Amino acid sequence: MIRFFICLTAILITASSCKSTAGADGAITKRLKSKKVISNHYNQAFNFNTLHARVKVNYKDEKQSVRPNVTLRMERDKTIWLSAKMLGITLAKVMITPNRVRYYEKINNTYFDGDFKMLSKWLGTDLDYNKVQQLLLGQSLFDLKKEHFEVAIVDQGYQLKPKEDLELFNRLFLIAPQNFKMKLQLLAQPVEKRALSVLYETYQKVGNQDFPKEIVIKATQDQEQTLIKLDYRSVDFNPKVSFPFFIPKGYEEITVE
Repeated sequence: MIRFFICLTAILITASSCKSTAGADGAITKRLKSKKVISNHYNQAFNFNTLHARVKVNYKDEKQSVRPNVTLRMERDKTIWLSAKMLGITLAKVMITPNRVRYYEKINNTYFDGDFKMLSKWLGTDLDYNKVQQLLLGQSLFDLKKEHFEVAIVDQGYQLKPKEDLELFNRLFLIAPQNFKMKLQLLAQPVEKRALSVLYETYQKVGNQDFPKEIVIKATQDQEQTLIKLDYRSVDFNPKVSFPFFIPKGYEEITVE
């Protein structure tokens, strides 16, 4: 179990260091206590009410590889809406609210309408609305203020590891010193051979705030891997947004046990 997590950590820390965004001006000049690192992380959270973004997505799993253009709209803490297109044709739509996940895709004429079990199974870890929202914004998937962490300097970043991490559920966070945004989040369930990594390769300025530019998500289940690369091409915050969504008639429902 421990070997599985250590190997995963080593691979991803190496990948992170290959495209480090810290640079000379982002070098750590002083050590901070974990509480200060966590406080700074939350102080730098992206402040918005609504969001409209265009995202280039590269999705690959054991069965398929697609590169759609995705429109993302959000209303903070209320709605996440996505529309995926290729060659101008809508392929799928997703609407996520705090208590519900709805999705349909046109290739196989299927849909899902339920809770977060489908997303959790897809990415190999338990998800809820807040975790999905935080993942897209470069924030921690978990409430770091509720735990005690050990802090270390790794790859020119502040590495946070829970002092009392559960053996069946390992977590690791790497926070950039120049903006205190996430560089890397690692979640692993060694017994079940499940792991999720979220690598934030670069950030961009939106207004005067730091927002993710490129995100690499890797979900591993046994020997199967899902890879999702997100490239935010444009981001507008606090525009007027709408969330049109209806499931076409005649589509087959997907169920998740």
